[in-house]
Amino acid sequence: MKITFKLFATLTDYLPASARRGNIIELDVAGDASISQIIAPFGLPPRLVHLVLVNGHYIPPEQRLTRMLAEGDVLAIWPPIAGG
Repeated sequence: MKITFKLFATLTDYLPASARRGNIIELDVAGDASISQIIAPFGLPPRLVHLVLVNGHYIPPEQRLTRMLAEGDVLAIWPPIAGG
């Protein structure tokens, strides 16, 4: 199944070079793949996987090992961001 995968801020460095400018990549994933399984091949350090959204809805850390996606879903991830 196809999903859209977006990484923001410093996490864009973990995307393939061709996708970094737009911070987005289309992925073909197994229908039974969890969020954690989908992001594993990208090598994101767990401490940097802070805000995870599926179609704009927050997914808490305890659900990321079991939450699966559906065809056409958008998975977006942000690192912790400090500001003021």
